[in-house]
Amino acid sequence: MSLPVDEKTGLPDLSEKGRDARGEVIRSERRLFMQLQAYGLCADLDAVIEAVQTLRAPIAVYADINDPMGVAIMGASEDPEFFVGPWRHLFHLPVFADLVPKPEYTMMGRSYSIGYEADLDHVLVNRPIQRLTNPLLPWAVWYPLRRAGAFEKLPAEEQRAILGEHGQLGSLFSAADLGYDIRLDCRGIDKNDNDFVIGLIGKDLFPLSAMVQAMRKTRQTSEFLERLGPFFVGKAVWQQVAG
Repeated sequence: MSLPVDEKTGLPDLSEKGRDARGEVIRSERRLFMQLQAYGLCADLDAVIEAVQTLRAPIAVYADINDPMGVAIMGASEDPEFFVGPWRHLFHLPVFADLVPKPEYTMMGRSYSIGYEADLDHVLVNRPIQRLTNPLLPWAVWYPLRRAGAFEKLPAEEQRAILGEHGQLGSLFSAADLGYDIRLDCRGIDKNDNDFVIGLIGKDLFPLSAMVQAMRKTRQTSEFLERLGPFFVGKAVWQQVAG
């Protein structure tokens, strides 16, 4: 059974896991939920920003590069109640009444650990917020993906090797300050049954395109992806760490 189980209780163990400097397993129950909402026919971007400023949460407002009247808003919270409370209320404000929703770009996911991280709070909460709201990293490419079922049937060792190839590419780009990622698990909370939402964040657009190009050649992308996209591409015109 692949579901982690607590050895003492025999019940599911849903905590995020990492390892400390001694190699001991550490756990956290913290997770960051993030959602992107996109609109067209936005003639007054300043009015949208003014409305978004009323929320006390990490947020980025993007100008859509593929739609001269497009805008998107990415919000984050550790509490999913935020998205059916203040976040939902935001989009009922008058400024959004004349905008055209683009539900094809709606993406939502949660941060997760891989199992070796030593600083879980940083990986699960602080790092995604820092990347989302860093004014030096305004460009963003957001997209969902679904892996083919065949990947889940591979032996664990082979899965790790495939994911390691992908992760190594990402590490090379981040080490060169060319681009960074935000990885979100969206299984069970994505309307199109995708597995992950990926955000590529950087100071320039071209390296983010180059990241996607390089990853197309990995085994994961070339053999084990069932669905990829749609891609939202934009530049942050306003960011907020928290209210």
